[in-house]
Amino acid sequence: MSNALIVIDVQNDFCPGGALEVPGGNDIVEGINAAMAGFDAVILTQDWHPAGHSSFASSHEGKAPLEMIEMPYGPQVLWPDHCIQGSEGAKFHAGLNTDRADMIVRKGYNPSIDSYSAFFENDHTTPTGLEGYLRTRGITSITCVGLALDFCVNYSAVDAAKLGFDVTVDQALCRGIDLNGSLDAAQAGMADAGVSLR
Repeated sequence: MSNALIVIDVQNDFCPGGALEVPGGNDIVEGINAAMAGFDAVILTQDWHPAGHSSFASSHEGKAPLEMIEMPYGPQVLWPDHCIQGSEGAKFHAGLNTDRADMIVRKGYNPSIDSYSAFFENDHTTPTGLEGYLRTRGITSITCVGLALDFCVNYSAVDAAKLGFDVTVDQALCRGIDLNGSLDAAQAGMADAGVSLR
């Protein structure tokens, strides 16, 4: 069985001091680097938004970050402007071993739809291409780590399980936002989808 480590969005804007800081987001970098040696493939994902993205609160008059709105594809959290293409905030954390990556998947670059998952945009139908890459590599087992546990890691893990991959989330190498109970909900949802949480 060929296995892959999928490292989700370990970027400056999600680390302390960033625009959408995940508490302790930088604490997992060393552990992720150490884990890479145990996998046949390493894939990094990178949030990569154009300026004025529709998921930014600043794109909606009178709306504040972390408010919810309804988009054509469903409910959407409005975020602070973050991970704008080419910005310092969009760069990977300086300590992350990017040289070990076989592939980098950029997501969220469509201005009209957000993309939490490494596999699909938030309409749950538009693919990123990652599934095809993993299939052609013969990869059947994946482990997800990174930021944030209750959003992009969660969506990626659940989608991977739905696609038939054997999925583990290493929670020690993740950190969460926990927006109104989102962490507990994400953990329950992943377990229900058949994701192994460790």
